[in-house]
Amino acid sequence: MTGFRTVCVTGLGVVSPIGNGTPAFLAGLQSGRSGIRALHTAFSDRLAHNAFGVVDLPAETSVPRSRLAGIDRFSAFALIAAHEAVADAGLAGHPCLGRAIVYVGTGMGGSESVEKGYEELLLRGGARINPLIVVKGMNNAAAAHIAIDFGCHGQSLTYSTACSSSAIAIGEAQRAIGSGRADVAIAGGTEALLTYGAIAAWQAMRTLAIPDPADPSTACRPFAADRTGLVLSEGAGFVILEEENHARARGATIHARLSGYGTSTDASHMTKPDPTGQAAAIQAALADAGLQSSDIDYVNAHGTATLAGDVAETEAIKRVFGGHAKSLAVSSTKSMHGHLMGATGAVEFIASVLAMQHGFLPPTINLHQPDPACDLDYVPNRARQGVRLRHVMSNSFAFGGSNAVLIASPTAT
Repeated sequence: MTGFRTVCVTGLGVVSPIGNGTPAFLAGLQSGRSGIRALHTAFSDRLAHNAFGVVDLPAETSVPRSRLAGIDRFSAFALIAAHEAVADAGLAGHPCLGRAIVYVGTGMGGSESVEKGYEELLLRGGARINPLIVVKGMNNAAAAHIAIDFGCHGQSLTYSTACSSSAIAIGEAQRAIGSGRADVAIAGGTEALLTYGAIAAWQAMRTLAIPDPADPSTACRPFAADRTGLVLSEGAGFVILEEENHARARGATIHARLSGYGTSTDASHMTKPDPTGQAAAIQAALADAGLQSSDIDYVNAHGTATLAGDVAETEAIKRVFGGHAKSLAVSSTKSMHGHLMGATGAVEFIASVLAMQHGFLPPTINLHQPDPACDLDYVPNRARQGVRLRHVMSNSFAFGGSNAVLIASPTAT
């Protein structure tokens, strides 16, 4: 097991297409609501396919609008989710935040600000561009804004490993606390890449889902025979991680233990997933948690709804879980909220913690005819209530072959 200190989750914060704030996100998961819809923007008519996980921020948020106005959308999402997590942990104004570390994952950082700068310079012939584009667009901007807002003077790191970015940020924060290098961490991920340039690039790869124009909400269909690809999404997820004795000494509510973290690299292909590499990350997380595969009751799958990805992950799960795979509940919440890229690992880890806390299995919606090669229990279409979950796992597998797996366990009484 990593280090010798127990690491707990004491705060949760979410910005997502199915709900802003943890209560709304939980309600979305339990109801099986899709947050995927057509994107209505200036470039909508230029999109070959239009179905995305879009965040609607309310008029009033926990962070003043004046604060959000001068930063990139990805930093705004991060601040809102981090503020919720800090408040949930009861740490607002607590002196321990001065020593806290901030670990953030993102795939493309402030892509909206960078793209707007290029548009102004190259398309509109602007003589100069916004001088703040560098600090708005840099990948570590979100971590810097969080540290500024809470006065965190501990280590601040940004991880960019595509789809596993925020899972790695959370896992590395666990290692820092477990080894005694910190007592408190604000960790998670954020992404806001629904720009014309980013979408066009993903469309060129032919990895995006082909939606039904009459009902874009059904576009993401993980493990289904008729799946056509992933759905790009945006949002953020942040957790407060805390050393157990530190949390108990201040009377904190503990949501779960972050009991296991495992990583691996496929080292085989930039885009083709490798079951061997994925299985290695799963096994590493189990070893870190000191668990057997039979101890896991639920896996929040990476489950992007790509043809190759869903089959590879199913194979990786079978290799590690053996006979237990058939009785294991596996679901992809991306079917509801889409693929938040660098933020997806954090959001799905939070979904896993909520599932364990509230005793339910989040569904894989839009799953009416499974792919014969995907033959596990994917909790099709409806959540299952009244389920006792001993330990839950969240998988994040990225382009470039960077794999990360997190395990949450109940708190000791």
